[in-house]
Amino acid sequence: MLAYILRRLLQVIPVFLGATLLIFFMVFAMPGDPIAAMFGDKQPPQAVIDAIRQRYMLDQPFVVQYFNYLGGILTGDFGTTFTGQSVGEVLGRTFPVTLRLAVLSILIAFVLSIVIGASSAMLKGTWYDHFQLVLALIFIAVPIFVLAFVAQFFLGVQLGWFKPTVGGDNGWGDLWLPALVLGFSVYAASMRLTRSSMIESLGQDWVRTAYSKGLSRKRVVPVHVLRNSLIPMVTDTATNFGILMVGATVTEGIFNVPGVGNTLYQAIIRHETPTVVSFVTVFVVVYVIVNLFVDLLYGLLDPRIRYVK
Repeated sequence: MLAYILRRLLQVIPVFLGATLLIFFMVFAMPGDPIAAMFGDKQPPQAVIDAIRQRYMLDQPFVVQYFNYLGGILTGDFGTTFTGQSVGEVLGRTFPVTLRLAVLSILIAFVLSIVIGASSAMLKGTWYDHFQLVLALIFIAVPIFVLAFVAQFFLGVQLGWFKPTVGGDNGWGDLWLPALVLGFSVYAASMRLTRSSMIESLGQDWVRTAYSKGLSRKRVVPVHVLRNSLIPMVTDTATNFGILMVGATVTEGIFNVPGVGNTLYQAIIRHETPTVVSFVTVFVVVYVIVNLFVDLLYGLLDPRIRYVK
């Protein structure tokens, strides 16, 4: 097991190099002059533009810029934004906000998927099952920005159950409304996956054997059937976590969440290569670690799965 963990951690190195190189090149190849775009219609003298470009090493070839960035990463320097802020400080300020939002969203989606998916599988073919399937299709079909605006208006403004916007107050309690929106946006597909996996497990021979041995339904379903059905659900949850970490830009914009999504979007618009590459690199590392945790969790959910040397 230890050797497997070490091998997976070593895989972060080529993933890190490949992700940084690809993202750095994509931002470098974007058309337009980021320095000129900073000033809009009121362009300063060319000498000022050249001085700023030289300060951020934008006048250097791609290879020089990339290896200079890697050298800074090894010393803990993520670079500087065009506004003079340290990328590390910006990351340290925005990443925890998005992390809290993603964790809350995943918890909401996971609980709903397990409860509703399992109950729909047990009541397959009933009105409850059909109602949950139709409701899931509605959540899949409705765009995230529509769901966000509806929740913001009714739950935040009309009913006053949640704060309509987050702003500077971004603690756990202030993120419930955008977390509900994100959670419901991903729960529908996960619920259908849980339902189909549960139905498949309920039809297996080992389930009938468990019943024939005298085990009660309260013992067979949660301990044997649900545990076996959680494996695809755990994989889907890990994927959704990565999606929520990088894909919450629209929701963060609507609810004014000072997280990674808004910051990354603005950095892409301004061609801030160090900011974009640093943020994406952190996402890659987090995604690899989450998938490593999921792989280790497989062995606990299914005794047949063991990682051997």
